Amino acid sequence: MDYLFETEMEVRDYECDIEGIVNNARYLHYAEHTRHLFLRSIGVSFAELHRQGVDAVVARMALEYKAPLCCDDHFRSCLTLEKNGIRYIFHQDIYRLSDGALSWHGDITLVCLVNGKLATSSPYDEAFARFLS
Repeated sequence: MDYLFETEMEVRDYECDIEGIVNNARYLHYAEHTRHLFLRSIGVSFAELHRQGVDAVVARMALEYKAPLCCDDHFRSCLTLEKNGIRYIFHQDIYRLSDGALSWHGDITLVCLVNGKLATSSPYDEAFARFLS
């Protein structure tokens, strides 16, 4: 798959549960951090848009856990993006670097609140225009 953005990270010991694998909720942190890094890479400040009254919020998540990550694993977190109406849908994958195995897949749907009300967002539409066909 051709991804719009990729970054590498490492599992830290405190992210693992008693079974020695990454706790399921941590994948959401990895995915969110990846989205924020993507925004930064295209010149968008999540914090600055918030100060302007524009908030992208998660509306829905469909998650698939495939192959577990463990302590000290390095992984690649990737994303693509589509728009459906007022929804931005990030398709995100996490791959374990040691063997290339798909560890996790998520379809994360975000919507925008503008001054607290569900609305289209010109700043996000403009920032994402070059990635959407």
